[in-house]
Amino acid sequence: MYVARKYRNDRLIFILIALELPFIIIILTFTGIASHNRYRTKLWQDGYDNGFNSSPDAAIYAAANYRPYTTPMVWSSFATNYNLVIAILSTFIFITKFPLHVLRILYPAPSAFFHAGLVAIYCASASFQAGSDTSDPRHLQRGAPWYIAKSCSVAYDKGNIGYCEQAKSLFAFTIVIIVLYFVEFVVAVYNCFITDEERAEREEALEEKRTMKEYEDMILKSPSFIPMTPRAVPMNPGTATYPLPAMPVMIPRSLAFNRLDTPSSSDLPLRETFSSPNPPPPAVQQEVEAASSVKQPQPQIYFPPPPKKALKK
Repeated sequence: MYVARKYRNDRLIFILIALELPFIIIILTFTGIASHNRYRTKLWQDGYDNGFNSSPDAAIYAAANYRPYTTPMVWSSFATNYNLVIAILSTFIFITKFPLHVLRILYPAPSAFFHAGLVAIYCASASFQAGSDTSDPRHLQRGAPWYIAKSCSVAYDKGNIGYCEQAKSLFAFTIVIIVLYFVEFVVAVYNCFITDEERAEREEALEEKRTMKEYEDMILKSPSFIPMTPRAVPMNPGTATYPLPAMPVMIPRSLAFNRLDTPSSSDLPLRETFSSPNPPPPAVQQEVEAASSVKQPQPQIYFPPPPKKALKK
């Protein structure tokens, strides 16, 4: 079974990546604003004032009466922090995914794997944001919270309208990014399976590679093959080779330099003549040689010198 190593339509992948970038930035911005309980408790209290959900003070009353209490997931700090973490995670995945696809090393199989993971974690985020609140029997909320199911104009405190719109927008963009990641997952799964034409091309390439390998092995095992090494030559065809001593390297100028380096200059009649910058004329040179050949008498020197005769008076 062959697994594809590239996408069939790179332009479609680039379009999906370009569409993904603005939604990731928006979700990262909204989750960053909502972190550290920016407006979660305010919307919770506003819903209680309108009779839509439980009160944020229910945990205090339950603790005072020694009763167990579990904060609804839609109002818990875990949901807020979870949304922020997955927004940061999807940002880093995008930063890694884009250059990998540009370099053509983003294979469809790994892409399908981590896009399936992104779909799963964002579906969990959407379920946390749209969770129910049944902790207070007098104010049951069996569906999405009021800021998603109702208009923000019904807010008890009009100062919470802006927070309501931010929470509603975050939920909407979460749904959009889920759809976008699901499309990328489907495209990746579709590209994991190669077509008949791609399978034929892959088999042809493998067959060509196998043929070249067999041909190289045949050449290497043939008796007439001579290794291209300067220190080993075959004694006879089909026999083992034996090492030879290193041969001197000869170049076209080696002979000329060797001749110039010989001590004898009989074959170089002009060397002595033109060795000095101002060579003397031949006649002067002969006279100098004749004069130098005549030996001058040298005075005889005694050591120690003989004693001088005393002068008679």
